[in-house]
Amino acid sequence: MTPNQIRQVWQRARCLYSEDEVEAALDRMAGAISAELADRDPILMCIMHGGVIVTGKLAVRLNFPLQMDYLHATRYRGETRGTDLQWRAPPTLPLEGRTILLIDDIFDEGETLALVRDYCLHQGGREVFAAVLIDKQHDRKVAGMAVDFVGLTAEDSYLFGYGMDYRGYLRNAPGIYAIHDDDL
Repeated sequence: MTPNQIRQVWQRARCLYSEDEVEAALDRMAGAISAELADRDPILMCIMHGGVIVTGKLAVRLNFPLQMDYLHATRYRGETRGTDLQWRAPPTLPLEGRTILLIDDIFDEGETLALVRDYCLHQGGREVFAAVLIDKQHDRKVAGMAVDFVGLTAEDSYLFGYGMDYRGYLRNAPGIYAIHDDDL
């Protein structure tokens, strides 16, 4: 896609949450995370690429000792539909005996989060929590998968902004947008 085509996608999209609304949700999430994890010496584990903006925004709001790491596991690879999980980079910190907070942009069906959670537990993580900016509302969630910290809920549409992308673009959009049906 060309930059002009991407601009057109953005122009046709519908804004679900403004930047101010998303920032307020991040404040609420940080408060809940602090109340639960401040005394547990957690590792904030950014799930790349979608979680990078959310992780950065949350990290500066958490005023307690923590470590940060990332992993890169993807099902989308620039497409609008997910397939099998592909590992591109595992975490670098040892997970043995640690509390881990997985941070991602969206909880859609939960397949990626479930697989990453299981990986962290198999690497010896003591407990694994999950934080997502958006919990997409539908009935296709992976059985038994839940998230512990949610910023906002959203309709069952293809979304972009604050880490969520459209064909590799628009992660940097200052708000949460729903793609127009013509662009799916």
